[in-house]
Amino acid sequence: MKTHIRFIFAAAILLALATSCLEELPVNYKYDDYVFSGLDSEGGAWKTVLITDPSQIEVPVPQSTSSATYQNELNAVKEANSNLSKNQKDAIAYWTSNPIIRWNEIALELAAKYNLIPGPNPDNTYTLPDPANPGKVPYFPFAHPPYTVRALAYLSVAQYDGLVVGWNYKFQYNRPSPYKVDNAIVPGFTNNDVPAYPSDGAIVTAVSKTILSAMFPLEQAYINELAEEHLASLKWAGLNVESDVAAGTHIGSEIAKLALERAATDGMRSAQVPKPVSDSIKNVAYERFGWSWDNMETPQRPVGLTPMYGNVKLWLVPNTDVVMPPPPPVPGSAEFNKHADELKRLAKNRTESQRKIANWWNDGIGSYTPPGHWNRIAKEDIVRHQLNPLRSARIFAYLNMAMMDAGIACWAAKYHYHYPRPVQTIPGFKTILGTPNFPAYTSGHSTFSSAAAEVLAEIFPGNADIYRKKAVEAGESRIYGGIHYRFDSEEGIKQGKAVASYVVEAMRNDGAN
Repeated sequence: MKTHIRFIFAAAILLALATSCLEELPVNYKYDDYVFSGLDSEGGAWKTVLITDPSQIEVPVPQSTSSATYQNELNAVKEANSNLSKNQKDAIAYWTSNPIIRWNEIALELAAKYNLIPGPNPDNTYTLPDPANPGKVPYFPFAHPPYTVRALAYLSVAQYDGLVVGWNYKFQYNRPSPYKVDNAIVPGFTNNDVPAYPSDGAIVTAVSKTILSAMFPLEQAYINELAEEHLASLKWAGLNVESDVAAGTHIGSEIAKLALERAATDGMRSAQVPKPVSDSIKNVAYERFGWSWDNMETPQRPVGLTPMYGNVKLWLVPNTDVVMPPPPPVPGSAEFNKHADELKRLAKNRTESQRKIANWWNDGIGSYTPPGHWNRIAKEDIVRHQLNPLRSARIFAYLNMAMMDAGIACWAAKYHYHYPRPVQTIPGFKTILGTPNFPAYTSGHSTFSSAAAEVLAEIFPGNADIYRKKAVEAGESRIYGGIHYRFDSEEGIKQGKAVASYVVEAMRNDGAN
């Protein structure tokens, strides 16, 4: 059983934990298997994202449980189930009957492992990770927030579409799990009455294996090992026979192909630009507004982080113009000075509570980033409400589409306005959290968090106030840390809400009640 990912960049991770991040990493999130609060038997009719009709992906009609072929498969499951080792029992307990939870956790662990800022070379130049040569230092990917939220979006959207297809066939054929066919088989998972064919666990595994291997290519062997264990656990637990697993694997593989086809042309590979292009973006902003952002590190990084991320293909927002914030205050103006004075006062009188909030939401190097933080929040509420895999996948799909669209919109604003950070505009000013390598306006933390909060508020309305307060606190944390002016945060909150309005509208019309 795999309980966590072995971190290969130990020194950097220790530095990250010591200086920037107080949150728990998502290692082996502990929860007990549970009875689903509902089965969503009509879920095969829910609106999908990557496909237009579940019947686009075909699976063969399953043989009856009385057929010789099925009985042979059943006997293989019964034999395995009757001779379980401790490791096999541990694997069953680890994966549980909701594989969405565990694969989301694995994705967050990978993001944390690869969220390492490339350091300077001996001559004070910088080398960026090379996707064509991921094993060359600095390793690919650098799982910064835009990269991480994109990986989570493709993963969760593909899981969701795959499970809609799976649910369509499950309740069409209604083939029971092996332990319901033969009572000599002891179920390893909670009895949930979800039809076995095709296997939802296999769908999720095939999707996750393919997407995560593409996003984190150095981890392919590790991911394959996890996938093999998960598929085996479905049989050890008496949940699926081989043909259940084969049908699910086929669905997941086909959906993952469609997801990666979209990813290949979404513009992400052009998000990081060479210095002449970066300089041109900066010069345009200066000519337009009379200001521009500079990297204040020593040595100075020549190019900001993903200047063209604002051009990446959106999921549900029509374009970034419809959620573009108004211009920020002119540096040196009365409005600007009011906000600058607030940061100066905070720097002199920062409370212990404010410092803790700044660190809790920092989500810096070695963490799963702000989008990962909200995935963790969603995961805990999914378990609390005992949701089935399909409904769980739907939540993560909308959550991560919203945050990816929010990130794209935020980055479009950042490099359009090219607004300087406090360390550049306030003489002698210092942060307690370092300085991100991209312009200030709007705040990424605020935009990601506000979009996430609105989506989760739609799904769990009883917790709406809690989510929205968390989003505001995430934005405040950047003010407390000296990373942002208040207007960066406040406009980021508004921008995130504007993004979420499109996502919530899609949710209300997807057929899931």
